[in-house]
Amino acid sequence: MMSNPRLNEFARRLGPGLITGAADDDPSGIATYSQAGSQFRFGLAWTLLLTTPLMIGIQMLSARIGWVTGEGLGANIGKMCPRWLTLLLIGLLVVANTINIAADIGAMGEALRLLAGGPQVLYIVGFGAVSIAGQVYFSYERSVRILKWLTFALFSYVAVILSVSVPWKQVIREGATPWAYFPPGVTPNEYASMVVAVLGTTISPYLFFWQAAQEVEDNHRRPEAAKLRLHPEYAAEHLGRIKQDTYVGMILSNVIAMCIVIATAVTLNQQGITDIQTSSQAAEALRPVAGEFAFALFALGIIGTGLLAVPVLAGSAAYAVSEVFGWKSGLSHGFREARGFYSIIIVATVIGTLMSTLEVDPIKALVWSAVVNGVISVPIMVVMMWVGQSERIMGTLTITWRHRFFGWAATGVMALAVAFMLLTSF
Repeated sequence: MMSNPRLNEFARRLGPGLITGAADDDPSGIATYSQAGSQFRFGLAWTLLLTTPLMIGIQMLSARIGWVTGEGLGANIGKMCPRWLTLLLIGLLVVANTINIAADIGAMGEALRLLAGGPQVLYIVGFGAVSIAGQVYFSYERSVRILKWLTFALFSYVAVILSVSVPWKQVIREGATPWAYFPPGVTPNEYASMVVAVLGTTISPYLFFWQAAQEVEDNHRRPEAAKLRLHPEYAAEHLGRIKQDTYVGMILSNVIAMCIVIATAVTLNQQGITDIQTSSQAAEALRPVAGEFAFALFALGIIGTGLLAVPVLAGSAAYAVSEVFGWKSGLSHGFREARGFYSIIIVATVIGTLMSTLEVDPIKALVWSAVVNGVISVPIMVVMMWVGQSERIMGTLTITWRHRFFGWAATGVMALAVAFMLLTSF
């Protein structure tokens, strides 16, 4: 079979944005989307339509900051904020990421138990060990290559949609008019919390830090990048590559999220199953409703996306901490060169693995993790916008007016959602 040069070039240009978008649909995200679909049917589909352009805008900004400055978001936030605020934001990021790691590894272990039987604890420990080993022992190039291949796991949820009957007219009607269906017994605060959880899962701070850091890593592999960055043609070519990569990654991410919401709404909600605690529970609930094939695809997708997301969660925390404290960081360095960086990866993954073996209410941990992400994303996004507009930091490559519009719009939407949630809680 002859290869297609254009397709090969297109695939080559995909990287940080594609991996970031795919990592957004991790098992904890799958649980949140499953809960949204099973409880609110198609009534929260509008959130994913709304966040797509906003997500693209803010992720393009994070990638641009990393590529232009040659430093990650942690270092750039430190230039704009007092030390105490920087440490607080990074500390909350690490906490939220660790909770996410626990939820993801636990979901992967449960999914494998459902598929193959056997002890779930053993699977949890195994997935934790694999996640650590993959980042510590694999080179940057091999890590990126493996993560890109793992993005194919997302298409299992497209297959789930194709295996069930979807009332598309009802999906469009309720998705466009969310007030058309409001579940009985649901309070405004519960609705607001789920909206913030979906937004916090979709627009997550760890994704900002990861994509910016990957652009920095990519620059370090090209010594000529810093000298050529101010060359108009070179800058235009690389910013175009970032734009294409981010568009593909974020659109894919939200299409898959929409597939999960629709699949669980069609199968679980219509069968009266409205309380989903974990992504694996969603997969198990699908078995009698949609059949073994849909169940297996859903469960395999949990494992595949978890293997992709856990390294991104641990890695983004390690990048953020290392940048704030001035440690050498990056998967392109060996363990001996970047001990602090890899120590954060190991500690976060080990704590997450241990937490996943405890009897913690999974949906509360997932939703509150997403809520924490939603809350801390607002100040982080504000600082990112300041950095993107700063000629002192970005030089002549500050963000355009259109980019500023979508960036501030994304920040405003997150701020309004969090404020609404807090107001309705009293």
